[in-house]
Amino acid sequence: MEFLELYPKIKEYALEHGTPIIMEDSLVYIKKIIEERKIKKILEIGTAIAYSALHFASVSEDVLVDTIERNPEMIMQATKNLEEYDLKKQIKIHPFDALECSLDDFDSEYDLLFIDAAKAQSQRFFERYLPLLKPNALIITDNMNFHNVSVDDENISKNLRNMLKKIQRYHDWLANHPDFTTEFIDLGDGLAITWRK
Repeated sequence: MEFLELYPKIKEYALEHGTPIIMEDSLVYIKKIIEERKIKKILEIGTAIAYSALHFASVSEDVLVDTIERNPEMIMQATKNLEEYDLKKQIKIHPFDALECSLDDFDSEYDLLFIDAAKAQSQRFFERYLPLLKPNALIITDNMNFHNVSVDDENISKNLRNMLKKIQRYHDWLANHPDFTTEFIDLGDGLAITWRK
């Protein structure tokens, strides 16, 4: 699947405002998974400006995306973007902190959990939302490499080093989990594709 930019204005906005969005090669890979596995229900942690959610929904009119975002400015911009592209029927923004909101606010039996929020909290997101997934669901985590910065780099800040250590711990947790298999894909900022054994 070749990359086709369906939302150039949103991408331009992201670049102008320094808003992080998913990288093209990662997006192509995930959209191909959605298409091939006929994924219908997606739960996304980290809406930002709804760029990835819009792309996921573009795969098919049958794709429904529930996406969680706590930043009011992001929520406002994401809502504008959904209205502009008339995709509010397929995408629902939940304006909550993903670690504090009630799971009763969500559907269940999701085919895909996409984790693209606070990188140091990926394991907590994974464990918290696992009960809402179908037995054969996929969990995809973005930013596993975080711009290919190494924890051993002497020129990084203490905060960044701590975050990188947490990403590495999550990587190791996934790699050694007794109940799940994870494939680590070297695309974009690194993807982890996880499924039950």
